[in-house]
Amino acid sequence: MLRNASVYGGRQVTFITMITKTMPTVLLRPGEADRLLAGHPWVYQGAVQRLTQPAIDGEVVQVKDHRQRFIGVGFFNSKSKILVRILSPDRIEIDAAFFRTQISRALELRRRHMPGATSFRVVNAESDFLSGLVIDKYEDVVVLQTSSLGMDSRKPIIIEVLRELLNPRAILERNDIGSRKFEGLGEANGAIYGTQDGPVAIKLNGINFEVDLVAGHKTGLYLDQQTNYQAVATWAAGRQVLDCFSFLGGFGLHAARSGAAHVHMLDQSADALTRARKNAVSNGVADRCTFEEVNVFDWLKAQTATNPHEKVVPRWDLIILDPPSFTRNRASVNDALRGYKEIHLRALKLLKPGGILATFCCSHHVDAGLFMESIMAAAYDAHKVLRQISTYHQSPDHPIIPAIPETEYLKGFAFELAR
Repeated sequence: MLRNASVYGGRQVTFITMITKTMPTVLLRPGEADRLLAGHPWVYQGAVQRLTQPAIDGEVVQVKDHRQRFIGVGFFNSKSKILVRILSPDRIEIDAAFFRTQISRALELRRRHMPGATSFRVVNAESDFLSGLVIDKYEDVVVLQTSSLGMDSRKPIIIEVLRELLNPRAILERNDIGSRKFEGLGEANGAIYGTQDGPVAIKLNGINFEVDLVAGHKTGLYLDQQTNYQAVATWAAGRQVLDCFSFLGGFGLHAARSGAAHVHMLDQSADALTRARKNAVSNGVADRCTFEEVNVFDWLKAQTATNPHEKVVPRWDLIILDPPSFTRNRASVNDALRGYKEIHLRALKLLKPGGILATFCCSHHVDAGLFMESIMAAAYDAHKVLRQISTYHQSPDHPIIPAIPETEYLKGFAFELAR
């Protein structure tokens, strides 16, 4: 680093000149640049022709096509199938200023599309052009998740930027996700700034939730359903509601607040149901909610089992299906589709004429078309005709970038039982 002083307008100004080594360059094979130029940030091992010089895992490299045309800069990791995660199409420093700018833009997006939200996803990795970084805000506590080596090694910088922009009481890391092992990273959980003991009280759409940010699902709650909780609840007034895979009661509590006559919540997690009960009490709807610890598949099967010449008597006006992902890879998609068909077949048999089925799929490898096909196959086997009345997507704090298909994973539909 060289410091040079000059006098301008009577003031001495110090210029700092950085002397750095040449940035390693990743050259792509012919035909591999188009996807990246369209906005996708992942450079796979097989797409690379060569490196101009050795690169250190976790450092910043530049990416060029086979004709030496610049594409962008990003984090390098030789241990990962994703060799480079592109962060910017410009030659810029990946420093505190970079993270401050990117996170500020992400925050502005949330404030524009979810102006009343106090708990939401601040950064959604590729959706916000920060591959390998997830940041969730639960009131005044922030949860950080880093799934790439480059991001993980820059946690101190990110923490300082978050303190500046959000002024959190505490920052926790939930780095217990399986994808970290593919980057050569181990697990790491707990407070990395401030202190946080016990559950955190938050609000979603004005409803109180008690959330375990250390051991709960994902980073504590399914924030991606925040807008859908409200949307589905518009169908609940005066109805008998069955909330399958209820977790902490996201859909069920919103339905109860919207005037449901009764909400029955099913989940196989005793801990989740304990918290859901507490949430029902804190929101003043416990008198209209019941809870059952059960395997939902087994419960639906038992409820629709009949003897010869018997028919199932429908009991529910609104049934909500929000299961966990049935598949993590393409190889098991067919098994997942059979699972989706099975739960829809059973649910349709329990739905009253004119009743509504709200159903969701969070499996990235099962797109909306395949999901719809599984529902229609179930309706055919159940001898039911459905009228589609709504389509759902993940909340705006989980943006969808069409050029990055991986950013779209949650899809849902609402159907009215026509006959």
